[in-house]
This record gives sequence, C-alpha cells and structure tokens, in this order.
Amino acid sequence: MHTSDARMLRGAAIPTSVVGVGAVLIGLLAAGAKGALAAALATVVVIAFFSVSALAVSWAGKISAQTMMMAALASYVVKILVMMVLVTVVAEVTIWNTTVFGWTVIALAMLWIAAEFRVALQRRPYIDEPRADAPQATESDAREHQAGESRDDDAAEPRNVLDRSP
Repeated sequence: MHTSDARMLRGAAIPTSVVGVGAVLIGLLAAGAKGALAAALATVVVIAFFSVSALAVSWAGKISAQTMMMAALASYVVKILVMMVLVTVVAEVTIWNTTVFGWTVIALAMLWIAAEFRVALQRRPYIDEPRADAPQATESDAREHQAGESRDDDAAEPRNVLDRSP
C-alpha cells in the first residue's frame, strides 16, 4: 500500500472508529443493549466496507489508472449490493435495534467520506517552482534563446516548463 493510500485509510478509519464508540454509547442510551449492539455492528460494517474498498483501489492503482477506476466502481457496486442484502436480511432481526443500525451506518458512512475528503484536501500537490538562487530570465535571454544562442548557466539549470510568467 502506498503511503498516501495508508494516510487516507488512517485519516478516515480513526475518526470513524471514535465516532463509532460514541454511537455505541448513544445506542445504549437510546435503545438499551440492543441499540449498543446495533451501533457496534454498524461501526464494524462501515469500517470493513470502506477499508476493503480502499485496499482494492490501492492495489489496482499499482497496475494502472484504468484498473484503479474499474476497481473503485466495482467495489462501490459490490458495497451497495451487499448493503441491500444485509438490510433485507436483518430487517426482521430482533436481536438488535435495526433503526439504530441504519442511522449509524448512514452517519458513519457520511463521516468516512468527509474524513477522506479532508485528508485529500490536506494533501499538498507537487509544484515545480524555480529555486530562489537560480538566475531570473530576462527579455534579452528570451531573444538569445529564440536566436539559437545559449548561456552556459542555462544548460546546468533545467527550465521550469510550468512557469508562465513573463
């Protein structure tokens, strides 16, 4: 797993786990032991679903960008289908409170997505900026470059192709 993928996974799993513990306490207060069990199971389901998805996308990213996109879409479809089956199967279960389970899944899924978004926004993209000690290009340098002449110090310093300043 790439370090940025691990950072994304940690950045979402830790807050979701902490809020999941809070959800267990709220479920305990709201619906007793059945509510606490429902919130605990919902926390496990959300963390497992999103972690497996993140691991699949990370693995596919090593192969190619197209494979990564296919893995992301496939994991999304599988998560939706499994969640539909899970909700259908546990709809009549009386061992835990299904209302607490449903609301906890929704809240934790939204939290996970928000935490991933926050980590993605904190990631600093690589920007190629010229060094401060590098000589600045002037108009005469540009004319010399267009005329085919070159200075010796330009050969040692690569030009920044992203710099669009005059």
